[in-house]
Amino acid sequence: MPSSKEYLHFILEQFSPLKDVTYKPMMGEFLIYYRGKLVGGIYDDRLLVKPVRSAIAYLPHAEYSLPYKGAKEMINVDNVDDKAFLAGLFEAMYDDLPMPKTQKR
Repeated sequence: MPSSKEYLHFILEQFSPLKDVTYKPMMGEFLIYYRGKLVGGIYDDRLLVKPVRSAIAYLPHAEYSLPYKGAKEMINVDNVDDKAFLAGLFEAMYDDLPMPKTQKR
């Protein structure tokens, strides 16, 4: 089931304290970027983030979920109602995320 635009807008509003949170639609779902780095995405109206070291430390008891069949597990972020918590999560993750790859044309 594709994610709804209503849920996307809700999540983007939750990240309003941060600058530079963007998204890209991808096959009915949404990839979420923070300051140009891929943090995770919205899959089936769930916020999932990459399981980088800092995210695991920030969410030590979180459940892992598959965004889609055949993908690697990601961390399921349940506490999406707390703007300060979400901003802290993305700030903590930023340094552990890889730089985006440049695409050759």
